[in-house]
Amino acid sequence: MKIAIILLALIGSLYTLILNIVQYRSANNPTPENVADVYDSETYLKWKRYSSEHSRLDIVSTVVSCIVTFTLLFTNVYAAFASLFPSGAIFQLFAVILLEIAVSTVVSVVRSYISTMIIEQKYGFNKSTMKTFVFDCIRSLIVELIISFVLVILMYSFHKWLGDLLIVLFAAAVFCISLIISFLYPILSKIGNKFESLEEGELRTRLSELLTKHGYKVKDIMVMDASRRTTKLNAYFSGFGKMKTIVLYDNLVNAMSPDEICAVFSHELGHGLHKDVLKMQIMNIGNLLIMAVLVWLAVREPSFHTAFGFSEVNYGFAFILVSIGLSLTSPLTSLIMNAYSRFAEFRADRQAVEEGYGPALVTALKKLAKDNFAHLAPSKLNVVLEYSHPPLSERIAAVEKECKK
Repeated sequence: MKIAIILLALIGSLYTLILNIVQYRSANNPTPENVADVYDSETYLKWKRYSSEHSRLDIVSTVVSCIVTFTLLFTNVYAAFASLFPSGAIFQLFAVILLEIAVSTVVSVVRSYISTMIIEQKYGFNKSTMKTFVFDCIRSLIVELIISFVLVILMYSFHKWLGDLLIVLFAAAVFCISLIISFLYPILSKIGNKFESLEEGELRTRLSELLTKHGYKVKDIMVMDASRRTTKLNAYFSGFGKMKTIVLYDNLVNAMSPDEICAVFSHELGHGLHKDVLKMQIMNIGNLLIMAVLVWLAVREPSFHTAFGFSEVNYGFAFILVSIGLSLTSPLTSLIMNAYSRFAEFRADRQAVEEGYGPALVTALKKLAKDNFAHLAPSKLNVVLEYSHPPLSERIAAVEKECKK
């Protein structure tokens, strides 16, 4: 039993490692003609170095995580650490989750430091100070601790209360939590970021008219001081129902013309009109049901736990077993959801064309790709298995085709 579970964990890591290697090798793919003007020759060579460094970091991180996972599982460290705590299900699950988050945080913080403070800094994208970096890490740790403990306590409570019926209720509970997090995201994003209303003028008027034309009410148009952390561009709108708040990175406002910004938001409007976020949430119910089934399997079979040194079912360790199971099922569910997401991106691009911003969307997409150092010729394997957005060349070809119509 123990060897089988460890092998499953290693298979999940091997899958990730293979994709990392394919991504690394794809840096040498020829650039499609319709996006050849995104980078000049000097910038292209810079991008290749940047891409290679990030890919190597991903490969090393995956190998390190695999070694850490293997060591913790093979040596029964979780059970040994839990034995230091008082007996009782709550104390025991708390111990395991505490150890897991502590170890994963060390690995992720080191990776994040190298990515943000070394690689991103080296290529001129990082604007975070060490103080900002530490603050962001602490904030992420607190959120992870809260979510993890809430989920494990729910798992424990539902199993004690409902037995095998925990499958449906646990899936429903996780779905509700994900909705709450989505609702709270605009609030959480204000922690550590500064937002100011966009000044009156042509851009504010055109963005407001773009949404009100389709029945949306604009709560506000905010500019976020993203330049404190990065030089990369982004924009989104948040809010449930018809009431929306538009959020622009200050980098975006400074780098793009009003037409290009309107093109980006016409695209986002397309997502809103077709309720793509809601559809993805509904599709995610399938993922949650799979998770709930894995939870059910992990808590009903004591041998899964005694094989790793526990005397009985440990609900914190069950959470780790579920993570191992998800590493095997996620590639299939991601394949389906990413396929829909890429379809939705093409459809949202068509909305920008219908609003009269097709040419502006092309130039905006190229600016976004350049300033975000996007991969212009990714491997088809990576696109199919991992990409939620189509490659830039395919998007531009589709937009130009729609414009000709």
